[in-house]
Amino acid sequence: MYVLFEDAGKFLAGRLMSEAEASAQVELDTGKRVKVKAAHIMLRFEKPSPAEFIAQAQSLAQGIELEMAWEFAPEEEFGFADLARDYFSASAPLSEQAAMLFRLYDNPHYFRRAGKGRFKKAPADIIAQALAAIEKKRLIGEQIAAWAQELAAGRCPEPVQSQIFKILFKPDKNAPEYKAVVDAARATQTAPLALLQKAGAIASPYQFHWKRFLFENFPKGTGFPALTAPPIADELPVASVQAFSIDDSQTTEIDDALSLQGLGTGTVVLGIHIAAPGLAIAPGSPVDQLGRARLSTVYMPGYKITMLPDDVVQTYTLLEGRDCPAVSLYVTLDEATLEIQASETKLERVPITWNLRHDQLDSLVTESWLTGADVSNETGHQPAWELREQLSFLYRLAKDLKAKREVVRGKPETFNRPDYNFRLMENMGHEPDGSETVHISVRQRGAPLDLIVAEAMILANSTWGSWLAELGVPGIYRSQASLAPGVKVRMGTKALPHAGIGVKSYAWSTSPLRRYTDLVNQWQIIACARHGKTAALVAPFKPKDAELFGIISSFDAAYTAYNGYQSGMERFWTLRYVQQHGLTELEATVFKDNMVRADSIPLVLPVVGAQGLPRGARVKVRLGDIDLITLDVHGTVVERLDATAEPVSDDAEDDEEVAGPIAIAVDMSEGSESPDNPAP
Repeated sequence: MYVLFEDAGKFLAGRLMSEAEASAQVELDTGKRVKVKAAHIMLRFEKPSPAEFIAQAQSLAQGIELEMAWEFAPEEEFGFADLARDYFSASAPLSEQAAMLFRLYDNPHYFRRAGKGRFKKAPADIIAQALAAIEKKRLIGEQIAAWAQELAAGRCPEPVQSQIFKILFKPDKNAPEYKAVVDAARATQTAPLALLQKAGAIASPYQFHWKRFLFENFPKGTGFPALTAPPIADELPVASVQAFSIDDSQTTEIDDALSLQGLGTGTVVLGIHIAAPGLAIAPGSPVDQLGRARLSTVYMPGYKITMLPDDVVQTYTLLEGRDCPAVSLYVTLDEATLEIQASETKLERVPITWNLRHDQLDSLVTESWLTGADVSNETGHQPAWELREQLSFLYRLAKDLKAKREVVRGKPETFNRPDYNFRLMENMGHEPDGSETVHISVRQRGAPLDLIVAEAMILANSTWGSWLAELGVPGIYRSQASLAPGVKVRMGTKALPHAGIGVKSYAWSTSPLRRYTDLVNQWQIIACARHGKTAALVAPFKPKDAELFGIISSFDAAYTAYNGYQSGMERFWTLRYVQQHGLTELEATVFKDNMVRADSIPLVLPVVGAQGLPRGARVKVRLGDIDLITLDVHGTVVERLDATAEPVSDDAEDDEEVAGPIAIAVDMSEGSESPDNPAP
């Protein structure tokens, strides 16, 4: 005798070997013996063989009309054999009974399972809904197939085009657009990104990078709602100084300015004046919410996305010709020894006399010009000449401050590589499209004006950071435990040493128009300036404030993403520079295994042919093909240019990564019906 039984949602048949009250031993056609619960046995039959019986029943099942079977079925619960006798005939054989069982079991939208071969027919309205869903699924399947065929033929359907960034980076893996890309990539044996490029979905590499960045970081766009910059209610005294800022010409968010008093008297007072939006923007206000949503200005060659609306920025920026609200740090120094004697913080309006620009002055304000060795160009930039004595002192002070930090740091800071400025020649502040001609110029790191500003800001950030800690007012700090390999800079609320800079604490406070952490710290500093030792009671953020930790976490993530995009776009424009100038070879320096850094442009790339060459070896490299989507280029060493390699510093800067294949979230190993999984 044979039995038909259910096993884990499947129907099997085999020879009955033995049987007890609750179970039976059944031998399958494969020879395998299985234990079957008595409740799972549906039918017993003598012939034909199990395989023939199941095949015959499955064939008969396909001919059963579901609508008619549903009409025959009673309203109450019923067994499959009963319905078979009603549907086929009163003497329906076992094969027809099995056919009805299979048909009922496979169509739960018509017949609900009630256990051990028993069913109950579904209500008519539920069936209608189920049939509509089945039809919808069929149509979607046809649409997926049609889109996949178009993609394979080199055409991108508009629905896929409109979802390209979601498909590649944050996919809904059950969406038809995603499934079409997967099916087409499998059919053509083409990587998804390459498939979409061939289909014309990625027409512009620049737009691909730009729109991907917006998709991931600004999904609602970069525009601002209409907001009015709040006025400063405080009656602020006007400082008796003439301050000046030093920035690039493209800078509109002028956060900081300097002043100097008392030259020639033996006691000098350095003023570090920081724009004070914190005097007007209240925590939780609409403008604050905008800043907290963005957390930082995003920079890229030829364009930027500001943290705050331009009219808000212009209200508080340190523009020349105005008395601008500022948080000022006054540092009193011995003019001869440069020893710091005292510091004081004031809330005031500061007359901004000049906005100096790096790109206009770097060639004039050199070390020899500042030290008096070269004063030949007395008809140069007028403000620079008027400020020459002050700039000379500030440069001497900056070198002294740097030297003292290096003692704490344990080794000198090295500026082995220049900074590069990118200028898009046809761009006038509008959003680039990638076709612009790029000009790359060099500004040597540690140039006098650069050093003056950098050391003044480090002095302000470290002084204010320590002051907050002394008064028990929490702030947002950057710290680094040591210069040992792998020890990274971290953000937190405790005033810990920053080994990389060489200061005992460091709280970003000097760019409140550009970084949200600086605005938060400015609120805390303002509370200290107003209330002194009782500031901790009234400061916006209290010790162990969970909101501060939330701000740090959000800022860290956003700042990392923004810096990554800036670096990527600088690499994009460097590769465009190579293309525009027809460069096929570059002189470069080996800085680690099979990696070189170009000598004249900001380009790092992997090469072949550098095996065995020491760090610091100079080589000529022939460039391979450039991929502006992956920002990838490889090279081949064709010649060594030096006999011996100069030592190369072991700075962590040498650990920078090179762009390569983009990590996408399209999983080719999954079936088209697979559920959502986290993107890799």
